[in-house]
Amino acid sequence: MNLFGAVVAARNVLYERGVLKQSRLLRPVLSVGNLSVGGSGKTPFVILLAGLLQQRGVRVDILSRGYGRETSGVLAVDAQGDAARFGDEPLLMARRLADVPVIVGESRYEAGLEAERSFQTDVHLLDDGFQHRQLARDFDIVLLSPRDLEDSLLPSGRLREPLSSLARADAIVWSNGGDIPELAVTKPVWRVRRRIELPPASPSRPFVFCAIAEPERFFRDLERAGAHAVGHRSFRDHHAYGRRDVVELREAARSAGADGFLTTEKDAVKLAAFGGELENTQAVRLVMELENPEPAVTTILGRMRR
Repeated sequence: MNLFGAVVAARNVLYERGVLKQSRLLRPVLSVGNLSVGGSGKTPFVILLAGLLQQRGVRVDILSRGYGRETSGVLAVDAQGDAARFGDEPLLMARRLADVPVIVGESRYEAGLEAERSFQTDVHLLDDGFQHRQLARDFDIVLLSPRDLEDSLLPSGRLREPLSSLARADAIVWSNGGDIPELAVTKPVWRVRRRIELPPASPSRPFVFCAIAEPERFFRDLERAGAHAVGHRSFRDHHAYGRRDVVELREAARSAGADGFLTTEKDAVKLAAFGGELENTQAVRLVMELENPEPAVTTILGRMRR
């Protein structure tokens, strides 16, 4: 174990022994997180889970840090706002979930208090919450991918915690189409499928770009879906697009003979400030589907009621 791992382990022990205290909200907290840095599909899974709970008549809100935003403090996300104010992922969730309040805050506890003051919801969905142990939760869901099983801890790898931390999860979501591995934990393992939805008016010769954790996977998914790109460009995850980026993308697309652009929904919300400067830019939607969702939701709601 490296120094980073030792610090993580010590912090977890302090929480488990009650030395570091957790704050508890009045309403139940359902956390969705993972072990690694980026790329596991937390945002589409939170959107999926919020929809499944709504189908059961459960009113939910979403608590998020609002990573990458230029503001601070607790804010309720305006779906018509911009990513600089709220963060790209919270803004995307607010747009995809019209009836679900999304609240951002460095302190998810303070964000939850604001949600309880302002909205008549039943359950808080804590986005990217597995490592945010300051806030007590009633059910912990951890997304796991094949890459996580072979990865190492930061800074040499991408893991924020070792695989042994899965012991404190209540359920594991296997976010891969392959076989579910034998995990050394006695937890429910739920399986999700991911697919992409091309927009109806997709360009025939698209130039593809994105600023996500696993751009190569996005490019492969598009190719499988029948979108044959004439060129690619990737930026670091959560990249804030500027005028220079827009100019470079236009020039690269022109050189490649593209007749438009394809990008992710998360990137599209950040490009609104540039209006139509990237002509014929279409957003590709990533959708997650949970196999056998009814038993999973029943398990979650049973814990919530207790």
